[in-house]
Amino acid sequence: MRISYSRWVAQAETRQERMENLISLFSQLLMQTGGDVREAIDWLEELDREHDIFTADLTMQDFVDELKKRGFIAEDRESGALEVTSKGNQRIRQDALQDVFSSLKKSPDGMHDTPHSGNGVERTSETKKYRFGDSVANIDMTSTLRNAYARGGIEGFSLEEEDVEVYETEHQTSAATVLMLDISHSMILYGEDRITPAKQIALALAELILTRYPKDRLHILLFGDDAVEVGIKDLPFVSVGPFHTNTREGLRLARSLLRRAGNANKQIFMVTDGKPSAIFEDDGRLYKNSFGLDLRIVNKTLDEAMACRREQIAISTFMVARDPALVEFVEEMTKANKGRAYFTGLGRLGEFVLVDYIRNRKKTGNL
Repeated sequence: MRISYSRWVAQAETRQERMENLISLFSQLLMQTGGDVREAIDWLEELDREHDIFTADLTMQDFVDELKKRGFIAEDRESGALEVTSKGNQRIRQDALQDVFSSLKKSPDGMHDTPHSGNGVERTSETKKYRFGDSVANIDMTSTLRNAYARGGIEGFSLEEEDVEVYETEHQTSAATVLMLDISHSMILYGEDRITPAKQIALALAELILTRYPKDRLHILLFGDDAVEVGIKDLPFVSVGPFHTNTREGLRLARSLLRRAGNANKQIFMVTDGKPSAIFEDDGRLYKNSFGLDLRIVNKTLDEAMACRREQIAISTFMVARDPALVEFVEEMTKANKGRAYFTGLGRLGEFVLVDYIRNRKKTGNL
């Protein structure tokens, strides 16, 4: 029997694979359009004209019908306009999380593990003598029976409390986190879109917490001239405004939210591309200065970072720009808070934020 071979050719995507990729692309476009489904579809049509992303067996209408069938979009009963559903909102978060994790060089593991052993759910390979309060589910039967045989032999076998050994467990912590997103005008200045990647990271972190750490608490906070908390469902569609950077007000609101959380570990993740350039005066007026480092603004902001430290709140700052004034301020704030600072660039922002969150081993009580 003769066998002939030909050059290997990669198999084309299946219809289902193309559908999933298109839905992920659609999620990205929805973030760009602020949740405007019609505009996102128009962008898809433009991409199709340039790159032929739809085919005879998967048309644009097929795609829209599939989005409706899966419950990702729906028509408004009164206006008939297409809107993103709560299920579609969840899909955006899932796509963001998948996109971020796929860029990680090493897949992080664990669940807020600390260096300490104690009451937890993750077993280690080590064992210890049973103490009152240890879970019976963690009893090491092999070591326990060996201890009993060694003590009384086969003929006089009996099981005593001193024979029982249990597996050590990793001590785990819950966390209350505030993610602060800078929505000042510089986040879209000079034609560079910094806000969309920042939103994507916030969505990924939100989905991670909702699915893997349901006992943790996450607050999303936007800061520009002022600071405001937003819900997870609104996050994909927030936009930048003609704002300055009131970092102090963001930290004040974050500290207030964490004070009510009651969790052992409290942390702030701040994503910004600019130095603080605004504060509220005692009379409520907004004082602004975009030029250089205004010590009137900087000192008030550093006071807030110190207040966070006193309340054992760690601040991790993720800089997405190399502005010397920003770097200088962040260095000072990191010293004041004893927190952490990273220059990430937009490409690795997700890697730093999620790894820092998942591998949060030390208790904030150690500050």
